[in-house]
Amino acid sequence: MPKLGMEPIRRAALVKATIAEVGDAGSLDVSVSRIAKRAGMSSALAHHYFGGKDQIFVAAMRQILTDYRKEVISALRDTDDRAAAIVTASFAQSCFAPGVVAAWMTFYGQAQTNPDALHLLRLYQRRLRSNLTHALRGQTPDPAGAADTLAAMIDGIYLRAASDRVGTAGADRVLALLNLLRRA
Repeated sequence: MPKLGMEPIRRAALVKATIAEVGDAGSLDVSVSRIAKRAGMSSALAHHYFGGKDQIFVAAMRQILTDYRKEVISALRDTDDRAAAIVTASFAQSCFAPGVVAAWMTFYGQAQTNPDALHLLRLYQRRLRSNLTHALRGQTPDPAGAADTLAAMIDGIYLRAASDRVGTAGADRVLALLNLLRRA
């Protein structure tokens, strides 16, 4: 008989373990068995809850995006500068931890072959572009173009962080670009 109420706890443990394992490996080159072991359960249970590694990874990215959303909401409460709040939230400690950065890099790769990952990536990209465009209206002649530039720079900082660990100083670079775009 299954223990009632354990499914959400076990799913959350598997998601957390996936992010940690991907961070340690630097890729999705980890087994479900390794993820399950880190989460303190059997690989059969992991397969029961998610079906396979790709589904566990997509669930992990959903969690990462949920955490990012919370950071954005928190940053928006502290300022009237919506664009700066979105940029700052992109480099919050919870979003820019090494395991999360590795997961993002893996996510971009997975989106090339996994339809669920591609759908989630497109949702994130549309939402980021829409939020930045809205935040930049009236501040720059081409808010959509400025939003695309900022989003590309955020992605670029993540790429550099994955390869040479630039740290959160990247947020300062993107904020500097934001100020330049506002003056254009």
